[in-house]
Amino acid sequence: MTAFTQALVRAADLVEAQLQADILRLPASEVRNAMAYAAQGGKKLRGFLVLESARLHGISPETAVHSAAAIEAIHAYSLVHDDLPAMDNDDLRRGQPTVHVKWDEATAILVGDALQSLAFGLLVRPEAAPSPAARLDLIATLAQAAGGAGMVLGQALDIAAECAATPLTLEQITALQAAKTGALIEWAACAGARIVQADPAPLAAYAKALGLAFQIADDILDIEGDIALAGKRLHKDEAAGKATFVSLLGLEGAKARARDLVAEAEAGLAPYGPEAHLLRAAAQFVIARRN
Repeated sequence: MTAFTQALVRAADLVEAQLQADILRLPASEVRNAMAYAAQGGKKLRGFLVLESARLHGISPETAVHSAAAIEAIHAYSLVHDDLPAMDNDDLRRGQPTVHVKWDEATAILVGDALQSLAFGLLVRPEAAPSPAARLDLIATLAQAAGGAGMVLGQALDIAAECAATPLTLEQITALQAAKTGALIEWAACAGARIVQADPAPLAAYAKALGLAFQIADDILDIEGDIALAGKRLHKDEAAGKATFVSLLGLEGAKARARDLVAEAEAGLAPYGPEAHLLRAAAQFVIARRN
């Protein structure tokens, strides 16, 4: 196991424990049970990015874990809603039945709503950042990244693209994925700087390239992946005739673009020197992963 893999596993365990503990503090209900189910498992890569960017700024995991759990709560909510019949209509997530399949659609909608609320509740805590100004910045920037200027906008553009008369161009797909996938990844990577109110620009440059590389890797996995490893349905985009990075660039062209983006991401970390080695490894990981 590499140093990066060990760090990713440690981060996932820490964030999972925090998130599940906060969910279990809620009143007992089927919604709470389904929230715990939706939040379990996964790589917790966004949480890792929070913890690692925090480490670069001298912030303890005990402080950063609240922001890490918050971004993973938002991510889990987005997956629950994205899997709904009105959206992507998926029945498998992380190798398990999706929430609306295991429970029902109404429960899945409420679970997503509750996870989103939980995220902002985590960030308002005094433990999440040393100053009220930093906590307000975390909350405001997450609201932007997750909402109608970020992830939700990207999802809306993705739905519109399915019904469009002509496939999206490469420029349009890049803008769509920068919102749908990239906005939350960028928030996660910049969270450490925001906690201490440092300049997030270098980490933002890293994250913009990382988020796009992540999505290209997803498009490649949709073609080449193994469903047993991916834990979700594959070949959806191809079957739907959707324009993707692979359909526009070709498989080898998409792989080359992903490699170029990883190099861009690594270059963005130059101000942090060798201390950013795990974030550099994360960039390599996103294009080598199998799920």
